[in-house]
Amino acid sequence: MDGAMQPHWHDICALDEIWPNTGVCARIGGVQVAVFRLGDGAGGRLFALQNHDPFSGANVLSRGLLGNLGERLVVASPIYKQHFDLATGECVEDAGVALRTWPVRAAGGRVQVAA
Repeated sequence: MDGAMQPHWHDICALDEIWPNTGVCARIGGVQVAVFRLGDGAGGRLFALQNHDPFSGANVLSRGLLGNLGERLVVASPIYKQHFDLATGECVEDAGVALRTWPVRAAGGRVQVAA
């Protein structure tokens, strides 16, 4: 072993508890994390980023609308409609603003986030 710390995977919920193309919110270590499920079945993808919208100050991003802007998969804030890249957390309209992201996976039918 190289001495690198292994991530601790936090169990969030069953994969089928997140409807395709929607998000849920989970609390990990006192931080609200928005977990999104894009698509369905084996081709579906999961993303995890902070639930806190830096423009409105509200914890609402898990309720945002999912879509794409060109090749970028995004979530649109339900308050002021800024778009955040699901993979990087970067705000499309203001590159100086980015949300925190976490590794996320499906394992044994469960959704897990590394923190």
